[in-house]
Amino acid sequence: MTATNTISSSQRFTAQIRQRGQLTIPQKLRESLAINDGDTMTLLQLGDNILLTPKSLRTFELGDQLTNMMAEEGLTLADLLNDLPQIRQEIYQEKYGDQGE
Repeated sequence: MTATNTISSSQRFTAQIRQRGQLTIPQKLRESLAINDGDTMTLLQLGDNILLTPKSLRTFELGDQLTNMMAEEGLTLADLLNDLPQIRQEIYQEKYGDQGE
């Protein structure tokens, strides 16, 4: 679902933590981000701050999957970085050909 009433990304909202840690997201913000009853929110602690997002952050999940795949293949990050220039060149040549070389 797309947000219909987009608000400025710098607009500030306040909310009070209630009994049992409940937090009410202001209606204007819920409408702007198309957050509905029953939606699952993701909370991420960043130092002394909390990031609350209406979408599930997949960054960590994808990072874990990549780490597992690399471990299964016996690869390290250094291995991937060492091969990067060659892989870029192969992709470039596949896409553009020799281009007068």
